[in-house]
Amino acid sequence: MCFIFLCDEEEIELGRQQAPGSCPYCGGKVEAIDVESKWSCCFLPICYKIKRRFSCSLCRRRLELSY
Repeated sequence: MCFIFLCDEEEIELGRQQAPGSCPYCGGKVEAIDVESKWSCCFLPICYKIKRRFSCSLCRRRLELSY
């Protein structure tokens, strides 16, 4: 007996906007990117999440917030 699970994550960019501050590595402008991710298993959607990611517009590094 063989079980095959077809799980997939799909990400869609919802929008970009300029965020306050500058990149600590190169000094470029920071962009806030809203991303919707959808997890599906056997073509049935399981979970939707909307995330906000930050990246530099000059060096394209992904930045993280530290509180």
